Amino acid sequence: MATNVVMPQMGESIAEGTIVRWIKKVGDSVDRDEPLFEISTDKVDAEIPSPSAGVLTEIKVKEGETVPVNSVVAVIGAAGEQPAAGNGSGASAVPAAAVGQPETSIPSTGTAVDNRAAAADARPSAAAAPAETMAPSGPVSKEELRRQKSSPLVRRIAKEHNVDIRQIQGTGISGRVTKNDILGFIESGGSTGSPQAPGQAQAPAAQPAAGAGRTITIAAQGPVYRPGDRVEIVPMSVMRKKIAEHMVMSAHTSPHVYSVYEVNFGRVTALREKKKAEYEAAGAKLTFTAFIAKAIVDGLRQFPMVNASIDGENIVYKKDINLGIAVALDNGLIVPVIRNADEKNLLGISRGINDLASRARSKKLNPDEVQGGTFTITNPGIFGALYGLPLINQPQVAILGVGTIEKRAVVIDDAIAIRPMCNLSLGYDHRLIDGADAGRFLSFIKERLENFDEGWM
Repeated sequence: MATNVVMPQMGESIAEGTIVRWIKKVGDSVDRDEPLFEISTDKVDAEIPSPSAGVLTEIKVKEGETVPVNSVVAVIGAAGEQPAAGNGSGASAVPAAAVGQPETSIPSTGTAVDNRAAAADARPSAAAAPAETMAPSGPVSKEELRRQKSSPLVRRIAKEHNVDIRQIQGTGISGRVTKNDILGFIESGGSTGSPQAPGQAQAPAAQPAAGAGRTITIAAQGPVYRPGDRVEIVPMSVMRKKIAEHMVMSAHTSPHVYSVYEVNFGRVTALREKKKAEYEAAGAKLTFTAFIAKAIVDGLRQFPMVNASIDGENIVYKKDINLGIAVALDNGLIVPVIRNADEKNLLGISRGINDLASRARSKKLNPDEVQGGTFTITNPGIFGALYGLPLINQPQVAILGVGTIEKRAVVIDDAIAIRPMCNLSLGYDHRLIDGADAGRFLSFIKERLENFDEGWM
């Protein structure tokens, strides 16, 4: 009996996923819980296990295609069953029967794209914004329906600015309107521009300067490439698109300011060498990042404005300390979160960092493990950078960049000495955190690390 394989729902807010890679091919034998395919969502990448043992007889969704959750993406037949004739080209994904149930035939109502789009469009949005409630006067195209699907944040912005999302050309997955799309639309005066030629950027409209009656004209960006240039054009991966959207949104949202402090890691280095074997015996690798994370947790308790967010004209102080640890991947970056880090000692924090980093690289994270962070640590120093100036991970208001730890000549008690030194940079949102607050926070972190008490371990 055939078993349908569906696009899993990797979190409450996730409505669709993209097939990045098929690990098994049509005709391959597969065991239950053996990795079958790899997906990418707007939250996390993951390898999806097979729901049953048998033979992969049909692949309904090709690599690179995006389909709604619960759509059938493949069929697993009984051992020895032959693949369906002409299969492997990625036919349409259909609304799914439950995993483990026999596949039922579905009347053909159009092309493969029609069926998949119909399945996506049939899903109601979580909360329709008033700007989207106007009934269309005529038939609505699938492209318009996709544009109307958007995040709650986008719908809220549309409501506040009285914008009809259907007017906006979305750049997200399946044509969804992203935050950058709607902010750009509002800034351009709410007028839809003509389609752009490849390699060219649209010129922003003239905008009034804040607090002044005059206007500032922003020059258009020139073409990215010209006819005859030797270029290679490669589409962005789903993860790369999401990183790009998030970073542009962060730069647009927060006025970033940076402070950099030099910290003597002599005390931390000595404690690490002393305790490293003990921690390894307990199943944890003791890293410099763990010491920094412990100091940050203590600092966030003392300076709650750094563990906060801005919601319109309100400040939201977070009672929980959920620490994001940026992990570099081969094709991007992901920030898994250690929840309730303030309830853990150094051993617990070390275990959390090791576990999340390992599962991030093996694509075993759950969506909930990359959401809800209140402060982020990123470490460009592992690649040799003296310091970094990272962008804030929205909706947080600060991020710590860790530079390389290296021996330097420093002056101690009027004598030159060699010590392991590191630059810590704090990027912060000037809407909430002033330079004095950032200085006091970094001074606390510096003092904590330079005088780390063995009892805190």
